[in-house]
Amino acid sequence: MTRAGEETYEAYERSGRTRDEVAVTTEGMPEWLAPVVGAVGTVRPHQLSRFLPPADGGGRQSAVLVLFGEGARGPELLLMERAGTLRSHAGQPSFPGGALDPEDGDPATTGPLRAALREAWEETGLDPSGVQIFGVLPKLYIPVSGFVVTPVLGWWRTPSPVFVVDPAETARVFTVPVADLTDPANRATAVHPSGHAGPAFLVESALVWGFTAGVIDRLLHFAGWERPWDRSREVPLDWRA
Repeated sequence: MTRAGEETYEAYERSGRTRDEVAVTTEGMPEWLAPVVGAVGTVRPHQLSRFLPPADGGGRQSAVLVLFGEGARGPELLLMERAGTLRSHAGQPSFPGGALDPEDGDPATTGPLRAALREAWEETGLDPSGVQIFGVLPKLYIPVSGFVVTPVLGWWRTPSPVFVVDPAETARVFTVPVADLTDPANRATAVHPSGHAGPAFLVESALVWGFTAGVIDRLLHFAGWERPWDRSREVPLDWRA
């Protein structure tokens, strides 16, 4: 965490949010989110990714916030673009999130929930009090960085302003309409020089790929929102990706 991030976390602690109880509830959810709620309750780890946490318990525990809101064009997701100077996943669009801190609590219970909300607050200025957590996906693994990631799903019940809090960590914050994510014209297969290939989205002047695109792709699929798209359309990545 940068010094700016440490100061932000101290402000977060002073606000009392680290002591707030966090819960998972689907009460009062909008009807359009029902397919996502249903998918969360049935999906299994191997259906989300072939990269699962090490059996020996290794890896750095982390969490991301997959936040659904409702904008001018209907349902949307909150994303951010990581700063190009970061050591891992530099310049990549991603969900807000990061490693668990000891203050977040037990990694096996509510720690990932608190971490997802805290990191979103630190990176985008999001007010966590306006977020209703409605689901948690199985833990996944990012081999290149060694992170064990818990995707925490939220409904942006009370929207708040979002912005770049610390330019050393975040380049920009933006929302993407689900309608654009499901548009076949915006879909492609990202191909790394190593040979790894995975889903990608060309939206909001950004190429969303890797872990983030994989989670979005599976959520669209299991929620029944996916539309047929041309998987042979390839977007090459370079070795810096």
